[in-house]
Amino acid sequence: MSTQETPTGRLYLIPTTLGDTAPLEVLPISIKQAIEEIDHYIVENEKSARHFIKNISPRKSQPALHIEQLNKFTEPELIPSFLEPCLKGFHVGVLSEAGSPAVADPGSEVVRLAHEKNIRVVPLVGPSSLILALMSSGLNGQNFCFHGYLPIENQERKKVLKAMEKESRQKNQTQLFIETPYRNDKLYEDLIKTLAPSTLLCIAAGITLNEEFIRTRTVEEWGKAEPPQLHKKPAIFLLLAQ
Repeated sequence: MSTQETPTGRLYLIPTTLGDTAPLEVLPISIKQAIEEIDHYIVENEKSARHFIKNISPRKSQPALHIEQLNKFTEPELIPSFLEPCLKGFHVGVLSEAGSPAVADPGSEVVRLAHEKNIRVVPLVGPSSLILALMSSGLNGQNFCFHGYLPIENQERKKVLKAMEKESRQKNQTQLFIETPYRNDKLYEDLIKTLAPSTLLCIAAGITLNEEFIRTRTVEEWGKAEPPQLHKKPAIFLLLAQ
């Protein structure tokens, strides 16, 4: 007598839009196909995830969805259970709040667990604000480093900026970082005051949206220009010291 094991489901990493853009203007058809096939999801925010799923697949049954939330409030010991559907043969999708999962976004821990459990991980094509900013900056795309959020405290942040600038100069390395949107203007002021005049600074805000703004100048040129309108806009900052 032989038994047949249930095939393991896959973990799909599903990108979303970076704002209120019509989904299929910036997302490939493979995203729609995945959403229509998957009923189990790991998301940062359930309400926005359901809204996105409905936009992509209006006929999909919302009551049939099984959604687990993965954010800063999630108890770490609960995370392994999020992959139980895969072990029972169901596919699971990881949805980002904006852009690509697990890149400057929650999700990497559950992806690592999937590898430990021999669950196949399938990354789908979609927008990543970091990659789009780097592509459009004109800075070094062969050697770069992403730092995430910088320190909030003023002196500590300036210290980190000078260290990043030094590393950029020594390694010819593009430095990428982000800020909470309502603190963008303060970060911009610190960049102009702290960095060397010759350092190249790219600001990429509202990528893929109608208000998209992407511009690379030296710090000296930024200081002479009208400050960009960055308040409450998602933005990526990139620097390359010369």
